[in-house]
Amino acid sequence: MELRSGSVGSQAVARRMDGDSRDGGGGGGKDATGSEDYENLPTSASVSTHMTAGAMAGILEHSVMYPVDSVKTRMQSLSPDPRAQYTSIYGALKRIMRTEGFWRPLRGLNVMIMGAGPAHAMYFACYENMKRTLNDVFHHQGNSHLANGIAGSMATLLHDAVMNPAEVVKQRLQMYNSQHRSALSCIRTVWRTEGLGAFYRSYTTQLTMNIPFQSIHFITYEFLQEQVNPHRTYNPQSHIISGGLAGALAAAATTPLDVCKTLLNTQENVALSLANISGRLSGMANAFRTVYQLNGLAGYFKGIQARVIYQMPSTAISWSVYEFFKYFLTKRQLENRAPY
Repeated sequence: MELRSGSVGSQAVARRMDGDSRDGGGGGGKDATGSEDYENLPTSASVSTHMTAGAMAGILEHSVMYPVDSVKTRMQSLSPDPRAQYTSIYGALKRIMRTEGFWRPLRGLNVMIMGAGPAHAMYFACYENMKRTLNDVFHHQGNSHLANGIAGSMATLLHDAVMNPAEVVKQRLQMYNSQHRSALSCIRTVWRTEGLGAFYRSYTTQLTMNIPFQSIHFITYEFLQEQVNPHRTYNPQSHIISGGLAGALAAAATTPLDVCKTLLNTQENVALSLANISGRLSGMANAFRTVYQLNGLAGYFKGIQARVIYQMPSTAISWSVYEFFKYFLTKRQLENRAPY
């Protein structure tokens, strides 16, 4: 996209990000309505810009949707306490606030923010650079779905390495009747009783879930964009719709893996006792067997409604915020560099 903003010199915006010419033109930065090409920011968008925009997107996404995430975690419990069995997200939130306190659905939000900021910063920075590099390798003149999928998968490795410990602490704080009252006490207890490995017990499951999740997400997102916004003009509504639907589909498809991840993270005592498991449960294969043993095939889809309802707006928020901050920060950088 060409940024034309007063003093911004044309030499600063001559090149287009990622070599993307999906609108078929390659020259026009605006369509007949005056909308700017939203996706194709100039190559001068720096790594720090991607990281800052990504961090803001991650923090806002997880902050806004955190209460729903708390409900999702509880709904995925394999053997929930009778007082923590819910039939709807609204009903769950209402009961939690009434019986456990108004702020109870937000317990663990602080550790999630601390993880989401750097995790999303690394994710988006890696994704943008890998996508550009792979498009060059493939000599693709437009948008390569393969490049996007591989770039998203590689970025997931970094994202989950940072996010997994935060997920472990967050989910243990979210569970009903949790023994932990703060993130710090949870970290200390887990470290003392289970060791450092506990924070990465579900890492392979997380990767196994998130790599296909991101592949489905990006492929669906790009397909929908080609349908509703073929010229890739500045159209935030299309990004919200495409991102939301792509996130919902990816979330539904990977729910079984998310259930197993939750079990590995929380080490739910009642469920492990019913499955005659002593000690700690580890390994994705063992988690899959335990879920099936306790709840059958239906167990793999526990909390699917909450997961889809959580992921749909989350994806829309994340991409909308990221693209806005990326555009804004890049524009400011170009304005500051321009001669007066």
